[in-house]
Amino acid sequence: MFEIEYLTDKNGEPKAVVIPIDVWRKLVPEENIALDELSERLEDYCLNQAMDEAKLTPLLDREAALKYLEE
Repeated sequence: MFEIEYLTDKNGEPKAVVIPIDVWRKLVPEENIALDELSERLEDYCLNQAMDEAKLTPLLDREAALKYLEE
């Protein structure tokens, strides 16, 4: 996972998001891209990251899952 940083104005309001360049290059390998395409690629990237993280998470048996839900 990586840290997302925000650029803020003089009032502290967020104005832009800063992401690592290697992530940006995965999302936008070419120079020109439409906003809707960028949005779709960002969504795909986030879903893929979530799926990769889920693969590393151990599965719970029924009893453990019910206990977790009760907490």
